[in-house]
Amino acid sequence: MDEKRLTIQRKLYALILCSIVFMMVYNFAAWYISKLTDIPSFVFNFENYIPFIPWSIIPYMTSGIFFCLVFFFCQNKEQLKVLTQRMLFVTVVAGICFLLFPLKFSLSKPEINDSVLGYSFQFLKVFDSSFNQAPSLHIAYAFIFWSVFRNVKKGRSFVMLWLIILGISTLTTYQHHFIDVITGSILAHFSFIIFPYQKNNFLYRNFHIANLYFLSGWCIILIAFLTNQFFGETGLLLLWPGLMIILIGYHYQKNDIFFLKNKAGHIPWIKKIFYIPYLLIYRIFWRFFRKNRTPVEIIPRLYISSRPDRESIQDFGINKATLVYDLSGEIEELSIIKDTAVYHSFPFLDIGTFESSETQKLVTEITESYQKLPPDGKILIHCTMGFTRSSLIGILVIKNILSLPLTEAITMMKTHNKHAVIPTYLEDFLKKF
Repeated sequence: MDEKRLTIQRKLYALILCSIVFMMVYNFAAWYISKLTDIPSFVFNFENYIPFIPWSIIPYMTSGIFFCLVFFFCQNKEQLKVLTQRMLFVTVVAGICFLLFPLKFSLSKPEINDSVLGYSFQFLKVFDSSFNQAPSLHIAYAFIFWSVFRNVKKGRSFVMLWLIILGISTLTTYQHHFIDVITGSILAHFSFIIFPYQKNNFLYRNFHIANLYFLSGWCIILIAFLTNQFFGETGLLLLWPGLMIILIGYHYQKNDIFFLKNKAGHIPWIKKIFYIPYLLIYRIFWRFFRKNRTPVEIIPRLYISSRPDRESIQDFGINKATLVYDLSGEIEELSIIKDTAVYHSFPFLDIGTFESSETQKLVTEITESYQKLPPDGKILIHCTMGFTRSSLIGILVIKNILSLPLTEAITMMKTHNKHAVIPTYLEDFLKKF
């Protein structure tokens, strides 16, 4: 059997397995819950204003088509394996939730006059269940479908838009309540964290971090709506940090290093206001948990540190011959540094991916600047906490300047900077750099 036939066979096996598990779990849960009496519903107050849109049954029912197709769009064995794990995981966990927390849909559907759409709703009435509600498998599956279809070269935007409409249709076809949508989103991102794709590939690190942000954001949004439902409208204030965290996850996914600071190292006021919870957390961590408060000299006239405060930078002593390379993407630089030294802003996302070309550009620039330093000149490289970003760039710079093997450059960094943190994912990056 040739490799192509084998690949198709694997995909078909995965589809059959996930289909059988879905039918067993979904139908058993629906049958079991239908035997119960007094099954509750959970409806947010605002759901009474959600319109019933008959034609939205069309994108709603395409979930089954996506279910069948998604396996055949996997590009390698690991992607197929991870997709299968995620699909089985959300199916089984959702089934357990259906049994432990049974809910039913409570809004009445209007009469459908259109014959074609009417048949579609009749089909839905026979084969779908009004009991298997939270978390919505339609929503969880839609996120998992996108994790594969986002890699298609043609029609990517159309597929994304269609899956968004599919998600909205769970509400406008009166099949799901809003809590089902939010919990389905939480379940999907939990599956992404439990079963990451390319777990040990440094290039996918931002996706893993982004999923942590997405999961946290959806949880906070759920808390916001629940707080609003039971304790008053002030709970909706939590929507702000929830949406903010989801947006940060999006920026990590895109490796958008300038989502806060611009190229001059300045954070515009509108961003300071919107991201103030995020910025405040970093400010607290910087104030109380940073280690390298005083710049550490790793080779003559080359220093690394955390983002310095006014006292430490005055003790360090800066002048017009001092070059400062700011790697922090979360906190603005001190005005005394910008006014006195030669300031360069090269932000990297915290604990995220280092883009190779940008890293090479920075290392080359620092190396060349070091070789041209005047007698009273020196270079300071700093990030926010001083553990990883500045250590990694420092290693690459001293490797360049001294023409050292990578292992010796790492040893030298750890010798001079006892707080240097070089996690495994960064060691892999350094080896491939």
